[in-house]
Amino acid sequence: MNSKCCGRSENFLTITWQRLIEDGKTCSRCESTEIEILKAVSTLREILRPFGIKVLLEKKEISAERFKKDPLSSNQILINGLPLEDWLNAKLGHTPCCDLCAPYECRTLEIDGKVFEVPTADLIVQAGIEAVKESIRSCC
Repeated sequence: MNSKCCGRSENFLTITWQRLIEDGKTCSRCESTEIEILKAVSTLREILRPFGIKVLLEKKEISAERFKKDPLSSNQILINGLPLEDWLNAKLGHTPCCDLCAPYECRTLEIDGKVFEVPTADLIVQAGIEAVKESIRSCC
């Protein structure tokens, strides 16, 4: 997040989401994640607007070639450049997904023993708030 106290005129929270796109299609897990991200971005914009913080969403496509080399790079969410799991103190894991992804396994998160194949909007919002708090701590 850019910050006014750091000499910037505007504040931003950047959420970057990257997922496998092959022949214009993605897997059902990534489709579900997109729904959750859109909910989270809407909530974060509402929460952070009074503080002058703009929420930016960047969507990136991963090719089949890249996916084969690094399957866990698909369905990855970065908040201000750090993976979602870092903000949530989650463990990164993987499980089988679908025909589009097979034979590779797709990204999961484990938090307090619970596995999330699709990160919920609430988890994304929580991570976004943590990123804003960290930015304020490191700047001020």
